[in-house]
Amino acid sequence: MKMNVLDKGDVVVIELKGKIMGGPDATILNDRLHELIDENKNKVVVDLGGVNWMNSSGLGILIGGLTTMRNNKGDLKLARVTERIENLLMITKLITVFETFESVEDAIKSFSN
Repeated sequence: MKMNVLDKGDVVVIELKGKIMGGPDATILNDRLHELIDENKNKVVVDLGGVNWMNSSGLGILIGGLTTMRNNKGDLKLARVTERIENLLMITKLITVFETFESVEDAIKSFSN
């Protein structure tokens, strides 16, 4: 998994690319989210447009991230969810837990509503 972090005002966009499979990926994302919280940044959009594979451990990483942000009075939203990952979210019923958006811009705007 590759990760790129972009500051978009009071919202942080985390672009993920490649395969999200757990293991070291979980630590990398979790550590970055805690750094953001320490910087008083608790509005996060995860851009999944570049993710071509995710297993159950990858879903666990996203759930952990969502929990971390919500426990710190923030939120984590998903953008550009690929069809394969959307199917995974539907099968696991996590589609009802995560807010998903067609574009990163729409996800960013949703924080101001």
